[in-house]
Amino acid sequence: MVFFFFLFKRCPSLMEPYNSTGTLEFILLGLSEDPELKLILFALFLLIYLLTVLGNLLIILAISSDSHLHRPMYFFLYNLSLSDMGFSSTTIPKMLINLHTHNRSIIYAECLTQVSFFILFGCMDSVLLAVMAYDRWVAICHPLHYQVILNPRLCRYLVVMSFCISLIDSQVHCFMVSQLTFCTNIEIPHFFCDVPELVKLACSNTTISDVVIFLLGIILGFFPASGIFYSYYKITSSILRVPSLLGKYKAFSTCGSHLSVVCLFYGTGIGVYLSSTVSSSSRVSMVASVMYTMVVPMMNPFIYSLRNRDIKKALWKIVLQIT
Repeated sequence: MVFFFFLFKRCPSLMEPYNSTGTLEFILLGLSEDPELKLILFALFLLIYLLTVLGNLLIILAISSDSHLHRPMYFFLYNLSLSDMGFSSTTIPKMLINLHTHNRSIIYAECLTQVSFFILFGCMDSVLLAVMAYDRWVAICHPLHYQVILNPRLCRYLVVMSFCISLIDSQVHCFMVSQLTFCTNIEIPHFFCDVPELVKLACSNTTISDVVIFLLGIILGFFPASGIFYSYYKITSSILRVPSLLGKYKAFSTCGSHLSVVCLFYGTGIGVYLSSTVSSSSRVSMVASVMYTMVVPMMNPFIYSLRNRDIKKALWKIVLQIT
């Protein structure tokens, strides 16, 4: 997760700052310069993107078309699928264009836009996963009051709140990047405009930006993760009090899909963070970022559709209607 990074690095003092942001361009070095490998990467990432869009669209269509899925859990999943599509669409299409045209440049305005939407959807995924953990907690620990507590008004409020928090986070990051002065040597060793890499390229003093980004990472990374941990602590405590083994299995199976997505999301996010702090190689960080930005949004709909009986029934109804 890009907002977890705390980096201090300036451009060499001999470099002249580049002040004209209107004509400023960055060069995205990408994963490889080998023409043959680029063709393979283009086909691979195009397939990943198509699977991501198709999988999440099917989840959205299934939830919209089946009245049995008009429940809080699936309402949050609906919004998570929208966020996942936005998250992938922030980075993959631009990378596919660069691989196809062999043009690795991205203008300043596009870079800021990419930063803004990347943080927006990445943060929204994190907050929505915390909201979904709260949903599972209420469903298991307070089943008789589930419909009363998680009423439609509260569900809409939680989603709007998640969006507003993510929007504020993205705009703060975007503002911080916009205040940086960049050098004439502006090659980004990544396949998208990653905030830590942009901070590394800055010639101006980045201390304030580093502190703000670090604090945002602590707040918007720690609190959702803490909420998820606390929810599952209460869920586990409640399940352990269930006398029968079958009852324990049924209770915990309702959390299986969400828990799998949480582990995948935070596991790859931590992997990106560790790969960037432990290894000085930008290529290692890029490979970890591929898992986080591409593989996770692609896997989420498959996890929910394969592990959730209601989703499978709704998808099967759609297939029968089409055929």
